[in-house]
Amino acid sequence: MKQFISALMDAHLPAPDGLQDGMAHTAGRRFDVYRNNVVHSLITALKVGFPTVTRLLGPENMNRVAGAFLRAHPPTDPRMMYYGAAFPAFLESHKQLDQMGYLADVARLELAIRQAYHAGDAPAMPSEHLAEIPPEALLQTKVHLAPAVQVIRSDWPVLDIWNDAQTAQSKAQDVLITRPAFDPIPQALPPGGATWILALMQGAKLGDALDAATTEAPQFDMGGPLTLLLLGGALVSLE
Repeated sequence: MKQFISALMDAHLPAPDGLQDGMAHTAGRRFDVYRNNVVHSLITALKVGFPTVTRLLGPENMNRVAGAFLRAHPPTDPRMMYYGAAFPAFLESHKQLDQMGYLADVARLELAIRQAYHAGDAPAMPSEHLAEIPPEALLQTKVHLAPAVQVIRSDWPVLDIWNDAQTAQSKAQDVLITRPAFDPIPQALPPGGATWILALMQGAKLGDALDAATTEAPQFDMGGPLTLLLLGGALVSLE
């Protein structure tokens, strides 16, 4: 099986020994046709899953990078919507792409949007529930977030690059992804916002998450990110 998969992913390798078609003929030519179809389908899946990366690289460069990726990372799941989970790390390790340092984070953003889209549903908590908590108890409260919530931390203006696929600048940017309806919505977070939300996702109380965020960004105000979570239908329950 390993020889078959290796040959399937690499056109430079011969057809596996002993492979025959339905007429007991050597399947070399038919295997080549099948291999071309499989490789084309996987490259297309990567282009569809990472459209901004494709625009930034250009179609021909994307074909080469995608071909190298699928040889190193053949599919392990028959569902193509999950193919490419290792693509951001692959881009980061690709030495020829060092001059495009932002590319891996753009891929992470696109992957997170896809994961948010396919995440399970969770009914949003009415915002009134939060308002009913006494102020003195608020910081001792835990919140449970919807499965669709994703946070991307980047040293690049990754959301701006995703929006217009232009040359990267030098400003760092963290991104929150929520799914209030049917489509994921990425939004930029203020300094400290990603630390605050990630702490909540790990089970921290609001006050402990606030401490972590203000340690990183002393001017952090949780009002803005909290509003994004509420409007994004990201809060599903309180504890």
